[in-house]
Amino acid sequence: MNTKSNEKLDPVVLRTAIVLVVGALAPLFDSTMVNVSVHTIASDMKATITTVQWITTGYVLAMGLAVPISGWATKRFGCKKTYIFSLVLFLIGSVCTMLSWNIESLIAFRIIQGAGAGLMMPTLQTELVQVSGGHNLGRIMSIISIPGLLGPILGPVLGGIIVSRASWRAIFWINIPICIAAVPLSVWGIPSDKTPEKKAHLDVAGMLLLSPAFALLTYGIVQTARQGGLSSRAVCIPLMTGIALMVLYVVYALKTKQEPALNVRLFKSMNFSVSNILLIFSGIITNGALLMLPLYYQEVRGATALSAGLWLLPQGIGMLLTRGWAGKTADRDGSRNIVLLSLAAVAIGTLPFAFADAETNYILLAAALFIRGAGLGGLFIAIMMSAYVGIPKDMVPHASIATRIFQTIGGAFGSAVLATVAQQQLAEHAQPDLLAATVHAYNVSFVWAVGFVLAAAVPALFLSMHKKTEAEISYKPVKK
Repeated sequence: MNTKSNEKLDPVVLRTAIVLVVGALAPLFDSTMVNVSVHTIASDMKATITTVQWITTGYVLAMGLAVPISGWATKRFGCKKTYIFSLVLFLIGSVCTMLSWNIESLIAFRIIQGAGAGLMMPTLQTELVQVSGGHNLGRIMSIISIPGLLGPILGPVLGGIIVSRASWRAIFWINIPICIAAVPLSVWGIPSDKTPEKKAHLDVAGMLLLSPAFALLTYGIVQTARQGGLSSRAVCIPLMTGIALMVLYVVYALKTKQEPALNVRLFKSMNFSVSNILLIFSGIITNGALLMLPLYYQEVRGATALSAGLWLLPQGIGMLLTRGWAGKTADRDGSRNIVLLSLAAVAIGTLPFAFADAETNYILLAAALFIRGAGLGGLFIAIMMSAYVGIPKDMVPHASIATRIFQTIGGAFGSAVLATVAQQQLAEHAQPDLLAATVHAYNVSFVWAVGFVLAAAVPALFLSMHKKTEAEISYKPVKK
C-alpha cells in the first residue's frame, strides 16, 4: 500500500490548487452560460442563429489553436507567468465582449477569450503536477476538477437567471471580478518558477501542423450536429484536413531532432495511451448527455431553461459527493477499479432516460441523475490521475497538451453525435404524433449514451492496477 496516499497534502500544493481553481471558474462557467443566451443575443444583435453560433465556434477554434502553444510557453516563461498571462487575456476578452457593439465585434472578442482559455487549462494541469512532484495526484485532481464539475451544472442555471432577469452582457460581466481576484491571488499563491537553464525552442513547424489540426478536428465535429451528419462539405472538409494534418504532425514529431510541440513518444506508454482514449470517452459521456438532458426536460416535459437546470442539480450533487473519495482511493489503489465502478454508476444513472417519456416520475429521474453524477465525479478524476502517473517532469507539459486535446475532442464528439442521432430520429418519426416522436428521439440518443459508457469499459481494463510508487517518478515536489 502506498503510505503517501494517507498523508496530508503539502500546504504549498493545496494553496496552489485552490488559487488555480479560482481562475479556472471563469472560462468553465462562461462556456456553459453562453449557450443559454444564443437566442437572446441573436434577437438583440439582429443576427441569424447561424451567425451567432460563431461566438461559440470562434471560441472553440481559438482554444484549439492555443492549447499546443501552452507547452512551449510554460517551458519558456514558466507556469506562473503563463497562467497569469492567460487570465489577463481572458479578462481583456471578457471586458471587450461585454462592450461589443455588433455581432462581428462580439465574435472577435470571443476569439480572444478562447485563446486565453486554451492557454489556461493545460497550464493549470502542468503547474499542479509539477508543484506536487507527482504525489497524491488523485486528491489533487479532485480539487482542480471542481470547476469542471460545477460549470456544466450551475452554468446553465446561472445563465438562465441572468438572461431572464438582466441583459445577456451580464454573462460576460461575471468573468471580470473572478479574473480580477484570480490575478493577485496567482501572484501571491503560485510558487515562482525556476529560471530555465536554456530558452525553450518554439517548434514553429510543429505548431503549424498541430494547432490547425486540433482546431479543424474540433470545428468539424461541432459542425456535425448543425449539418445533421457527416455528408456535408462543412463537416467533411475540416475533418479530413484535420486528420491529414494530424498524421503529418505525427510523422514530423517522430523524425525531428528538436523537441516537438507535443512529444508523441509519450504514447508508447500503455497506461498513458489508454488514459487518453478514456478521456475521449469521458468527454463523450459527460458532454453528450449534458446537452441532451436539459433539452429532454424542456422539449418533452415543457420545463423552462431555469427549471431544467434546477432538475439537473442532483447530478451535480452526486459529482461533488464522490470527488474526495475517488481521489483518495485512486491514490491508494490505482485507477482501474474506480473507472470501472464509475462507468457502472453512469450507465445505471443514464439508462432510465432511455425509457423516459412525458409522464416519468421526476423523483425517479432525479435519483438516476444523482447516481449518474456520482459516477461522473469519480470517472474524470481517476482517468486524469492515471494519465500523469510516472510521467517525467520534462514531459508533463506534453502530457497536459495531449490530455486537453483528447478531452476536448471527446466533448465535442459526444455533443455532436447525440444531437445528430436525436435530429435524425425526429426527422424520421415526426408524423403523426410530434410529442411521441420527440420522446422516441431522446430515448434513442440516451441508448447511444449508454452504449458509449459500456464501450469505455473495454479500454479501462488495460489501465494499470496499482499506482506507481513515488520512487518511479523522476522529480520532487516544489517547495517555496
